[in-house]
Amino acid sequence: MSTYTSGEMAKLCNVTVRTVQYYDSRGILTPYDYSEGGRRLFNDEDLQRLQVICFLKELGFSLNNIADILKEENADNILKTLLEEQETELKGEIEEKEQKLKQLQRIKKSLKNEKNINIEKLNDIAYFMGSLKKLKRLRGRLLAGGLALGLIEYSTLFVGIFKGQWLPFAVGMLITVICCIPLTMYYFNYVQYVCPECRKRFRPGYWEAFFAPHTPNTRKLVCPCCGHKGYTVEIYYEKTE
Repeated sequence: MSTYTSGEMAKLCNVTVRTVQYYDSRGILTPYDYSEGGRRLFNDEDLQRLQVICFLKELGFSLNNIADILKEENADNILKTLLEEQETELKGEIEEKEQKLKQLQRIKKSLKNEKNINIEKLNDIAYFMGSLKKLKRLRGRLLAGGLALGLIEYSTLFVGIFKGQWLPFAVGMLITVICCIPLTMYYFNYVQYVCPECRKRFRPGYWEAFFAPHTPNTRKLVCPCCGHKGYTVEIYYEKTE
């Protein structure tokens, strides 16, 4: 059986000696013995216990929670479940990183086929990748507003169908139409478009954008810079003011 001092325990678990001493004072890491000079002595089981404590701390557990878990009869099962959950989460993160890596490799490969790799194109790629998360959050807010309006519309429609009272439906439709305009104006206030021909970014007028045919990521517009008419890429508009 190996024996460890407080300093050796701290070094093996990447914590301070004071942390080991504090855990002892809290009663969650008690040394199995003391040296003649009064130094704390720990064994392999204590080392494993400290590793578990450090792991739970990284997961966000408080020392009180850790103490409660370690006191449980089925502490091993609890820890096993936590480890499995952490393993699943890490695998998900690894998969996400691998997908990003493949995307970067595809971009890198496409750039190798280009005769002239310019800084402007690299900046565009970096800008688009950074814009995706912000655009997703913006669309989430738009979707939330649309769901609220849809709830008003369909609930008043049901009242009209099942109770024969159509006034609430008329009022609900009026509210939906009135709220739809500022909601979409808010959305278009935070997006801009990139022309695939000249690569210039521009912001169309509200009604032009509102009535233009579109897909989830593109909108058919006329580029004011080169006059190209076709589908342009929608990206997040970063306000400078």
